[in-house]
Amino acid sequence: MNKKDDIALEIKNVSKSFHLPTEQASGIKQAFINWTKGIKGYEEQQVLRDISFEVKKGDFFGIVGRNGSGKSTLLKIISGIYTTDGGSVEVHGKLVPFIELGVGFNPELTGRENIYMNGAMLGFSNAEVDLMYNEIVDFAELPDFMDQKLKNYSSGMQVRLAFSIAIKAQGDILVLDEVLAVGDEAFQRKCNTFFNQIKKDKSKTVILVTHNMDSVREYCNRAMLLQDGSVDFIGNPNKIADRYSDINLYKSKKDTVVDRNKSRILATIISNRVLRPDDTLELEIIYKASSVEPIFAKAFIDLDGHPVMATNPRLLGWDSMITKDTNEHIVIYSLPLKSFNKGEYKVIALLEDLNTKTNIANYGYDGETIITIENSDKSSSGGFLVNQAKMYLKK
Repeated sequence: MNKKDDIALEIKNVSKSFHLPTEQASGIKQAFINWTKGIKGYEEQQVLRDISFEVKKGDFFGIVGRNGSGKSTLLKIISGIYTTDGGSVEVHGKLVPFIELGVGFNPELTGRENIYMNGAMLGFSNAEVDLMYNEIVDFAELPDFMDQKLKNYSSGMQVRLAFSIAIKAQGDILVLDEVLAVGDEAFQRKCNTFFNQIKKDKSKTVILVTHNMDSVREYCNRAMLLQDGSVDFIGNPNKIADRYSDINLYKSKKDTVVDRNKSRILATIISNRVLRPDDTLELEIIYKASSVEPIFAKAFIDLDGHPVMATNPRLLGWDSMITKDTNEHIVIYSLPLKSFNKGEYKVIALLEDLNTKTNIANYGYDGETIITIENSDKSSSGGFLVNQAKMYLKK
């Protein structure tokens, strides 16, 4: 089988920008004057930067990111609503988008007429809509209202009808944007049952954009994190959900914008956060450098503002930990806790520039990676110990 036969969606180097007006010309003369002065009259906003990823057939693929990260723009490009500035989008199968509630609905038409109109907009013939009509109506729980005009529907009824059209349409790829909170509690339970069925039998490919990390963990088998219009991470949905939560915690505390020209580091606890002395702490460190200077990741444990145990590849002579590029790298850090007493500890990850021997990025000082060690001994762990942990460069 050709590898492409397994791919439902392929995004290659997609970029998108918008022109935001900054000065309005009152006429042709003013527009000409602005042009001669080199005044564009708009500001270019780069929304997506060189996005590349694949979604396999049967995937439940989550896309997460803070507001303004480019999620909705990406979905509209996938759905054919927006064109790209560069790159390509390949869709293998019939795609059904559910991006903005009520788009394509006409309040002066009946529910029945709106189903057929939406079906036509999605590329289905009347005969194909005939086959799925009863399933749509039954799922929406609106059989007694289909001949009433849509303007007489409550907002909840409109939500149920629009969502039912999207998920019951016989498409191969379902694109959903912030829809898991639609309808009342009973309807949400029905939607959850539907998604669990899809996840189990892989009958459809689903691309889900959401801020709900519980949904990412429950339904998705793969996920992607966007930041400032670029792909930061793709992989395990649990790890993506943790990273997204850490970023939100960091943003809320720092209220700063990530400078993409600076080296960056992110750490995630992959072991339990509540541990005992006979357990091993495991940390995943992901970093990207801003230059090709030699750098490496290191870590230490902090107790009440005091470093307790440190692992520094430079001091230990671990040359295999050094990288000299701007690629994304993953480091796994493991630390046996037999020397630790009861307490709450911060795990701090840092990037060090080998030439200057200075830290150029850090993560964990604000408590994003706190662990709790349960032990009857409450005395201080004390000391500044080196080489109790192990680190290896996974990627």
